[in-house]
Amino acid sequence: MLHLAAHHRHSIEVFGANSKRLMAGPVAPAVTRISTAAMKRILKYEPRDLTISVEAGLPYMDLSRELARNGQMIPLAGPYSPEATIGGVVAANSSESRRRGYGTARDLVIGMEFATLEGKLVRSGGMVVKNVAGLDMGKLMIGSFGTLAAIATLNFKLLPIPTVSRTLLFPFEDLKAAAALYESVMKAGLNPVAADVLNPILSAQFSLRGFILALQFAGNQAVIERSVRESLAFCPDPDTVRGLSHDEESHFWTGIAAVTPRHLEKFRDGAVARIFTPVSESLTALATVEGAGHAMAATGIVHAWFSRPDAASRWLQASVNRGWKGVIEFAGDNVDRSSLALWPAPGADFEIMKGVKKMFDPEGLLNRGRLFNSI
Repeated sequence: MLHLAAHHRHSIEVFGANSKRLMAGPVAPAVTRISTAAMKRILKYEPRDLTISVEAGLPYMDLSRELARNGQMIPLAGPYSPEATIGGVVAANSSESRRRGYGTARDLVIGMEFATLEGKLVRSGGMVVKNVAGLDMGKLMIGSFGTLAAIATLNFKLLPIPTVSRTLLFPFEDLKAAAALYESVMKAGLNPVAADVLNPILSAQFSLRGFILALQFAGNQAVIERSVRESLAFCPDPDTVRGLSHDEESHFWTGIAAVTPRHLEKFRDGAVARIFTPVSESLTALATVEGAGHAMAATGIVHAWFSRPDAASRWLQASVNRGWKGVIEFAGDNVDRSSLALWPAPGADFEIMKGVKKMFDPEGLLNRGRLFNSI
C-alpha cells in the first residue's frame, strides 16, 4: 500500500490506534490512510531469554498483561498508553517516570522490521540483547512519528517486574528543601527507579499539599528496606513522609501518566509543554512553571500544563531563551496546532534530520507535518 500510494505521489497518513492524535503536529490531510491496528500478533516470545517479537498494532496493554504472566514488562506506560499500540508507543518515543531506572524505547528495542515507500521490508537488529556494532536503522524510527517509514514488527528485550517496589512521598513547603533531599538521596547511591517532583498545583490534583518529591525504589526486600531507611534519615521531618501501599503506589504512578489526558479532556483549548534541561537544572526549570508542573528530576525533563496555547508558547519560548530545549508536546481538540511554533528551536542537527527524511521520503508524502509541524 505504501509503495502504490508513493508511486502515484499520493499523500499518506500512517498510524496505529490514533491514540496520540493530540501529540506533536497534526498530519496534513492525506489521500491514503493506513492503520496498523489489525497487526496484533505475538510472533515469538522467549521468556527465558527475556525477548519478544510482536506486530506493531498489538495494544500496549494487551502486551503488558501477557508479559506480566511471566513476571516481565516493557516499562513505557506514558500518556495514552492504555489506548495505544506498541508501534505507536515506539513511534512517539513515549516513556514514563521509571525511565530513570529502566530507560526508554531506544534502550528496550533490539530489533524491528519497517516498510518503506519503495515497497521494501527492512530488518534492523535481531532477537538478541547484544547485537554487533553498526548502523541501526531502526533507531531512526523511534520518535519519528511515522514520517520515515511504517513500523511493522518490533523486538524487545524484557525486564523482570521487581520483586518489591516502594514509593515514598516527601512533602515540602519550598522547592529548595525538596531539591536538597533529592541530592542527598542521589549522592548516597540509593538509586531510585523514579524521582519526580510535583509542584503544589499538580500536587493538589492528588489530594496532596506543597512540593512533593516522589521516590520509587525497586528490587529485593533488603534493597528496599535500606533505601527507605536511609531516605528517611535525610528527611528533616520523617513523620510527614507517606509510604504508599502497593495499590496506592500503582494508582499514584498511573495517575502521573494520566495527567495529560485528564487535562486535555477538561481544557479543549489547553496545551502541554515539555522541556529538556541538564539534570542539575530540572528543578530550576520547574520553579518557572506558574500552573501545574512536574519534573523528572533525574532525567532533566519538565512538563507544564496550560489552559491556553498562547501561555504554553510564552513559557516554552522563555525556556528556550534560557538555553533549554523543548516542544509543545500535546494540544487540545480546539487548538490549531498548524499555527503554533510547536518546536521553536530544533537545533543544529535538524539539517541532518531533514536529510534523513529526504532519503526515506524524497517527495514528502508520509505523515506530513507530524513531527511538530517541522517534518
